[in-house]
Amino acid sequence: MTAMTLTQPVLAPKLPGIPPAAEVIYPDSDGQPMADNTKQFRYIMTIQGGLAALFANRPDVFVAGDLLWYPVEGRNTIRAAPDVMVVFGRPPGDRGSYQQWREDDVAPQVVFEILSPGNTTTEMVRKFDFYQRYGVEEYYLYDPDRGALRGWQRRSGQLQEIAVINGWISPWLGVRFTLEGTELVLYRPDGRHFESFIELDQRAEAEHQRAERLAERLRALGVDPDQL
Repeated sequence: MTAMTLTQPVLAPKLPGIPPAAEVIYPDSDGQPMADNTKQFRYIMTIQGGLAALFANRPDVFVAGDLLWYPVEGRNTIRAAPDVMVVFGRPPGDRGSYQQWREDDVAPQVVFEILSPGNTTTEMVRKFDFYQRYGVEEYYLYDPDRGALRGWQRRSGQLQEIAVINGWISPWLGVRFTLEGTELVLYRPDGRHFESFIELDQRAEAEHQRAERLAERLRALGVDPDQL
């Protein structure tokens, strides 16, 4: 009997450092800075922090700042990085980017852009078209240098400009938009305005000092405040 030789299939060699052709990489960064100046940065942080605090007890609201959003699987060149975005129906938590098909295909409902001198008209038109196409429900644009605020709400499938934005209350956020002079101030449903980190720290220090004064009065009356 003649012995049979089994031929093993020849596998293509894997080249180190080169992903398979079918794999698509979705970068976590577009290489652009979050802000071009301190004023723009302050507004982004105040709005993102205020919204995160507002929805801190909601397990179904995701708030992010300067996070790349990829709406279409397999198309890593279709992307935007809103200065702030809010997604209802998705849990909070850390993400390298917002890949919509991994998020039950839920698009951000609310986005904010804070203009800087480096933003061009062409760039902002492109961003508007992106938000229009991929399902944003509310889009807010603020220019801190001019004190100009604009907003759009989706009606009949299109983002349409909000006629009177000063005093406007966002249907999704419940937040009131006001221009106080040239400053944009956002108010929570409970009437408190969004605060910067400096304002928060100052308020916390004032409350601490108030508590210390109350404790001293109680001690003067022979009451130990630690026993209350």
